[in-house]
Amino acid sequence: MRIAMKAANMTRFDTRLSTEMKEFFEYAADLAGYKTLTEFVIYSVKVQAEKIVEKHNAILASQKDQEIFFTAIMNPGEPNVNLKEAAKRYKKTNKKK
Repeated sequence: MRIAMKAANMTRFDTRLSTEMKEFFEYAADLAGYKTLTEFVIYSVKVQAEKIVEKHNAILASQKDQEIFFTAIMNPGEPNVNLKEAAKRYKKTNKKK
């Protein structure tokens, strides 16, 4: 059985850096066991980007949760039948004491 692989859309990312910085990155890539500097750079940038996006999304979710919570506190809806009945039972029970 043969599985056809769809070629991924590829693009280039070019940058200029000092010789010293390139040698340092190559050294780090070699120490970490990467085959190429490109592989090391792509992995490192991807990991850092994921952390940034995750932190940003957590902040947004937290802010949205706060808005929902405070809106509910500041604008409570009418109590439903179950809540009204529970309040009556509570009052009745506490009058006996």
